Amino acid sequence: MGTDFDENHRGAPPESWAVPFRKALGLRGRPDSKLKWYLIWARRFAACLSGRPLHLATRNDAEGFLTTLASSPGINPWQVEQATDALTILLGSVFGQAWARTIRIPALPPPPDVPLPKGEEPAERLRYAIRCRRYSIRTEESYVFWVNRFLAFCRDADVGQDADSVRAFLEHLVMSERMSASTQGLALNALVFHFKHVIGAPFGDLGEFQRSKRPRKLPVVLSREEVRRLLDSVDDVSRLPAALLYGGGMRLMEALRLRVKDIDLDRRQISVRDGKGQKDRMTVLPERWRERLVAHLADVRMLHARDLELGYAGTTFWPALERKYPGAPREWAWQ
Repeated sequence: MGTDFDENHRGAPPESWAVPFRKALGLRGRPDSKLKWYLIWARRFAACLSGRPLHLATRNDAEGFLTTLASSPGINPWQVEQATDALTILLGSVFGQAWARTIRIPALPPPPDVPLPKGEEPAERLRYAIRCRRYSIRTEESYVFWVNRFLAFCRDADVGQDADSVRAFLEHLVMSERMSASTQGLALNALVFHFKHVIGAPFGDLGEFQRSKRPRKLPVVLSREEVRRLLDSVDDVSRLPAALLYGGGMRLMEALRLRVKDIDLDRRQISVRDGKGQKDRMTVLPERWRERLVAHLADVRMLHARDLELGYAGTTFWPALERKYPGAPREWAWQ
């Protein structure tokens, strides 16, 4: 190793992966003068895993890190390319992750100072930044709504887009429109994301402004009889997912996106994939609704078989996963 690395990282804690990583870089012909930078990218990626070890890193972790890096102010394209190469070697060669060899440099969004093509809305850049970070569709819809509201406010008030206009907009929501504290907070989160990841100029501390007060209210909890009456009043199509929401503690989109393979009838368990915060978890399959679910799956499997014969079958997939498993969208387990 060169002296630059020793001087810049003297006293840094040794990592168990650092030595094999250096060897892998040498075997692949990476020059010694670049090794310190490869180690810096690897350490920055490791710091983004929130305590999880590197061997448990996923493709989403790697692509999310690179996307954030690519959209960060002051980062040049050659640095993103170097970081991509570092993660490919680290995860693919040191930790044996086959998918790491197919990591691609994310496409960069147009710079904020480049005029939008004719017909393209400012929200398109916001949608791009949100989808690069794999936020939920509900978060995307909410953030786009509030950023559009803010832009309309700036046009109507003939003010620029800066911290003062953000503060005025948030106060307008409370003073003129009587918005709740949670709504005002959601609007603030949307604008923080917009200024940081789309405009590239965080507005920092807003200082003092009129905030909506959060009322202290006791939660309304339905009794068992009320829940039973509620489920009985729901139509047949919606009753089963509604029962899973209540009995399994699932969110609406988690229930609607359930796949056959995620339901374990024997163990009475449901695997929730890519839930809130891109986290997986296990929940219970309500015993009372198990037989109803079995009957539903039998009906859907017959429908799926007919669709296969007609050539209509196929379920939604991440594009990269569909390229890797082109036949999976037609398989029963993935429906």
